[in-house]
Amino acid sequence: MKFTLDKDITYEQAVGRMFEMLGNSQIMALASSLNDYVMVRNVSCLFYDEKIYFKTDKNFRKTKQLLENPNVAMCWSGVQVEGTAKNKGLVVDEPGQRFAKGYEKYLWQSYNKYSHEDTEILIEVSPKYVEIWDTSDDGYAFQLFIDFEKRQIQVKPYDQK
Repeated sequence: MKFTLDKDITYEQAVGRMFEMLGNSQIMALASSLNDYVMVRNVSCLFYDEKIYFKTDKNFRKTKQLLENPNVAMCWSGVQVEGTAKNKGLVVDEPGQRFAKGYEKYLWQSYNKYSHEDTEILIEVSPKYVEIWDTSDDGYAFQLFIDFEKRQIQVKPYDQK
């Protein structure tokens, strides 16, 4: 869904645009911090229920950071997400196996290399604030800010007519 800068966009349309840009899966940069020590690394993500999901080994440093400080930032292309991470338990214990099935379908190479059932946990990231760089139908760049907690958006033109 694209639009012209003269057209209004609703909160629901903005959230839809975000997930349309992300698609079914992406490799996103994940930033986390603990005691002012910041780390960034790539994670293989799936998107459903207006959330971001990835798996990680429960013994990794990033997992320790996420469990002690759930505030994270994630980025892919023009989509930058600030949110909260939550441990959803072992990937194999997710009801309906939605993540495992999607991971196998969309991220086969990673699924095939890194699936360890006894140590892999599912992390759910709930977006709080999102900044999207996008282009309108009429070719103008703009920023789209989505506040998930207030359910508000702001469109800020970058190019001037």
